[in-house]
Amino acid sequence: MLIPENKLSFNLFHRKSTTKTAFSASIVTTAPYGSWKSPITGDVVSGATKDLGGTAVDGRGRLIWLEFRPLESGRGVVVLEPENIGGEAVDITPKGFGVRTLAQEYGGGAFTVSGDILFFANFDDQRLYKQSITSLDEPPVPLTPDYGGPLVSYADGILTYALTVFLVLGKVRNPQSVYLKGAYRRESSLNPPTTIVSIALGSNDVQEPVVLVGGSDFYAFPRLDSKSERIAWIQWNHPNMPWDKAELWVGYVSENGEIYKRVCVAGNDPSLVESPTEPKWSSEGELFFITDRESGYWNLHKWIESENKVVSVYSLEAEFTRPLLHGKSYLGVVDVEGSKLTVIDFPFTDINNITTPGSDCLYVEGASEVLPSSVAKVTFNDDKSKAVDFNIIWSSSPDSLNFRSYISKPELIEFPTEISGQHAYAYFYPPSNPDFQASEEEKPPLLLKSHGGPTQETRGILNFNVQYWTSRGWAVVDVNYGGSTGYGRAYRERLLKQWGIVDVDSGKVDKERLCIMGSSAGGYTTLAVLAFRNTFQIADLNLLRAETHKFESHYVENLVGGDKEMYERSPINHVDDFSCPVIIFQGLDDKVVPPDQAKRIYQAVKEKGVPVALVEYEGEQHGFRKAENIKFTIEQEMVFFARLIGHFDVADDITPIKIDNFDN
Repeated sequence: MLIPENKLSFNLFHRKSTTKTAFSASIVTTAPYGSWKSPITGDVVSGATKDLGGTAVDGRGRLIWLEFRPLESGRGVVVLEPENIGGEAVDITPKGFGVRTLAQEYGGGAFTVSGDILFFANFDDQRLYKQSITSLDEPPVPLTPDYGGPLVSYADGILTYALTVFLVLGKVRNPQSVYLKGAYRRESSLNPPTTIVSIALGSNDVQEPVVLVGGSDFYAFPRLDSKSERIAWIQWNHPNMPWDKAELWVGYVSENGEIYKRVCVAGNDPSLVESPTEPKWSSEGELFFITDRESGYWNLHKWIESENKVVSVYSLEAEFTRPLLHGKSYLGVVDVEGSKLTVIDFPFTDINNITTPGSDCLYVEGASEVLPSSVAKVTFNDDKSKAVDFNIIWSSSPDSLNFRSYISKPELIEFPTEISGQHAYAYFYPPSNPDFQASEEEKPPLLLKSHGGPTQETRGILNFNVQYWTSRGWAVVDVNYGGSTGYGRAYRERLLKQWGIVDVDSGKVDKERLCIMGSSAGGYTTLAVLAFRNTFQIADLNLLRAETHKFESHYVENLVGGDKEMYERSPINHVDDFSCPVIIFQGLDDKVVPPDQAKRIYQAVKEKGVPVALVEYEGEQHGFRKAENIKFTIEQEMVFFARLIGHFDVADDITPIKIDNFDN
């Protein structure tokens, strides 16, 4: 959950040291900003981009997590917590398998655990498999049909025992053909059906999924109660995204496993605009969920089944969740009966997910300005008012402590936008390197980072993609532009019909030493700045609308508008206004931002005579996962900026690629 930082503050976990400290002098070298030598290399960055794909606990309460490994080309591996602290974690996923789903292209929810059995989606064929956690010499067994390719994707599965069989519930995504009601139905690859299905596990034979719920454009969060009598889910339809407007439904399950009755719990009242999310059943059979009705903030609510009424459990001008796709995160315990919130102080300042193995502890995924993305076991005292133990089980960068003296800590800044009375937010990272300083007359170059999404947020946590720059003498500003989450619905909706206009320029930066970068939606924001602003010395939105995947196929219309706005705000139609160099990195298997977008921008800028370079990666999708490509990208960005804005030489030994209209 998120609470505004000015509401609460803590200073626990501060321990006074009684040991004597020896100090030694070091030589500080004076050198131009950008030219500083740093131990945070491209290899460190690529190795530290190990991502987490979710956590669970097995039948014995041990932590299980999914990690994506850049050094294995981004392969997803499910890992089991070591039995003893300091022991070796155990890889569950065997060679030849990779755990990842392509549901909604972004994936997520690729595995689930029941007792000592793991169920997962395999990346290559997108089939569901089951695997014994206790007998790792036994290969995974397929549960779903082989359609001759990755045509059907499954995600967000849960298991329960009902009607003498287990049920796996998930979303069927991205098929070109899918089995529905006894017949195959051919579908467009850009508009595949989405359903909630059950898969019987009592048979040794592979069986077709049975459709439980269908008809809407999208579904998420299928959740069964403990008795398998009711199932809750979220659904929404075009042109909405799930954070715009969605509905929470409950279906009643018959003895033969069919849904015989449905009730809309939230989202169907025309007088309320809300986006309910994350339904969860308590052990007593009560349904809790999060929605942003009335206040505009995602707060905790409860369903009164007998009256089909929704009541607030705890209200706060803060977000209790993130979108399906500013501030500081706090871990809170809510007493539902007394509507009391107890905030737990512990080292993470940013929290993503929580997994509960028992009543006295939690596994928390989080980070802070000095801790990279990690999973920690947090143990409570008897009344759950304090954390008495904090032990990191997994870290995306176990060697991060080696670079502590080089870490630049973020400062939260607020700045006015071009729209009177509106402000935006960002994290400012100053240059930081104990071995170097610049002359007093020089100011550092500034790199402005524009996050993807665009309905997303940047967070002030340890990110070596940022520290790579600051430790070399750059200042970095990571912006939460209008439309970002974490500030309530009003701030989130500021971007509607305004993408390409909102917050692209504060007008208060050094134009001679300013660079901007962004990926995904941030890539468009970057190009919009180049096309529509003079501060900085992506693309054809109509083409993006036509070629993107189903999940975001109407997103661009909501953010930009109709055909006229599409044309006016497509940088491809304003290449004559481009005046500064551009370097583009593109995965050739990207289904979110099609590769043709990058090629068209590259060709248009090249013909304009502006310095430009295009790097294309075979086998990369949306977001680079291979270590060699992550390293190559950040090193070429550094060299590109150094060569084009000048005033310093890069300390690292990097061979630059050719820049059209710049290199002979």
